[in-house]
Parts: sequence; structure tokens; C-alpha cells
Amino acid sequence: MKKIITIFLLLNLSLFAAYIDPGLDRDMVYFPTEKEPGSIVIVTKDKRLYYVLGDDMAYEFSIAVGKCKKDRFYGVYPITRKTKWPSWRPTPNMLEKDPFLPKVVKGGKRNPLGARALYLGDSPFRIHGTNRPSSIGKAASHGCIRMHNKDVKALYDIVAVWDMVYVR
Repeated sequence: MKKIITIFLLLNLSLFAAYIDPGLDRDMVYFPTEKEPGSIVIVTKDKRLYYVLGDDMAYEFSIAVGKCKKDRFYGVYPITRKTKWPSWRPTPNMLEKDPFLPKVVKGGKRNPLGARALYLGDSPFRIHGTNRPSSIGKAASHGCIRMHNKDVKALYDIVAVWDMVYVR
């Protein structure tokens, strides 16, 4: 009987461990939401991104958001594409302000999009890494959501194309 109880406990602990740790070196936080597990909720005013685990728990990430209100976006978007070390192209507005910007920067450590990018619907906005980690936690971007490269890599590994992103 003792052997059966031990096996039962070990099985339940391994299932619990798999549920709480999909590979992220991150603490869970209490985050009451009715969004599906696997969804991303971005709270721009708090500069926080939450990956919903379910049962009112989530992984919390610090992010950078648009510099000013006109650079911020809100709504519901599916992740339509995931890219490792994406190329960056300045927007027409950025080129108008600074015509000396390069037309394209290939993926790599100097690239403003950092290590990974998650494309949101057919919008020009992305969740991406950064080559400026000091900008995280601030209103610093031209609209996209920036994360530390280690964080966006971890998020990239656990989200799927068509997972939903809620930006508020």
C-alpha cells in the first residue's frame, strides 16, 4: 500500500511540476482573468505583459511601450507570425524624421528588434526583443512592445501562432 501511495504522489507531483513550469525561469503571479491559458494580456499603463497560465495565475514580464499615447495601440490580435532574429525596417515616419536611418538592419545583436519577434495580426505592431535593455519598464518605443531578449526568447518558445494577445 505504501508503494502505491508513493507512486500516486510522484505522478501527481510530476504533473503539477509540468503545469507550473513550461520552461520559464520566472515566478508566477496572481492575475485574475477570464482569458484562456496561453493568452497574452498587455497592460500598457503598468508596462507589464502577462502570459496566462489559468487558475488566476500568470507569468509577468516588464516591457517598454510607446513613447506617447499616439504611439500606443490597444485591441485584440492573434499572433500571426513568429521570427527568430528578425530584420528591422524603419517605418516611413521614422525615415521622414531621420533620413539617414538604414533602409534595413539584418537580424543580430545590433538589431532594434532583438532576438525574437511576435507579429500581431495584420497590424504594424510586434512584441519583440531589444538592443536597448535599459528601455524596458519605460515609455520608449515607436509603438511596439519591447521585452528583454531573454524574456522574449522564453515567451517565443511557449506561444503559438494564433494565440491571442489582448492589449489594454
